[in-house]
Amino acid sequence: MKFEAVLFDCDGVLVDSEPITNGVLRDMLAERGWVLTVQECMRLFVGKAVKDESALIEAHTGQPVTEAWLASFRERRNVRLVERVTPIPGALQAAAAIYALYGGRIACASGADRYKVELQMDKCGLMPYFRGRIFSGHETPRSKPWPDVYLAAAAALGVDPARCAVVEDTVTGVMAGVDAGATVFGYSPPEAGHDAPGQLRQAGAVHIFTSMDDLVALLA
Repeated sequence: MKFEAVLFDCDGVLVDSEPITNGVLRDMLAERGWVLTVQECMRLFVGKAVKDESALIEAHTGQPVTEAWLASFRERRNVRLVERVTPIPGALQAAAAIYALYGGRIACASGADRYKVELQMDKCGLMPYFRGRIFSGHETPRSKPWPDVYLAAAAALGVDPARCAVVEDTVTGVMAGVDAGATVFGYSPPEAGHDAPGQLRQAGAVHIFTSMDDLVALLA
């Protein structure tokens, strides 16, 4: 095979969480006077850590983004995720097949906090394929679009990043994978919350696919 390991993003690639998370964020921004639709909120924040967008939020609300506010956001978000999060269609089957194909050399490298990633993995039945190989951008010096989390995942697997495939669905994530030196596969289904094929290609994605059913064949 061309690659030695496969590194997955989490939100929007493995789990269908973006509309849920951004629905909570939209509500909390509205409480501070910045009224957005869920779609507008997703356009601004998908693929980014909320804590990294503090300046934007403060500019539109006139209120500081405190640790207490961020903690409240995470608490409300987690409650909603437990209630509603589901796997991306075909993601569970793709993860199982790629785990077997690569002898377990797969990892999840997310810009989200570890608690959220692990909550979603458990809820969606994905943990057996990623346990012990989950990496959070909150635990690296810089989060996406910087490459740190992908470099950490590749190092933990003992694989040169240039021999890794990265699976991403946002420009922010694609930039991180490209800067890590990996080959990026861009997931771009028609549903809201994923960047368009042209945007992903422009950011450096080499392959674009629209269904998780196609991913195994692309990586074989």
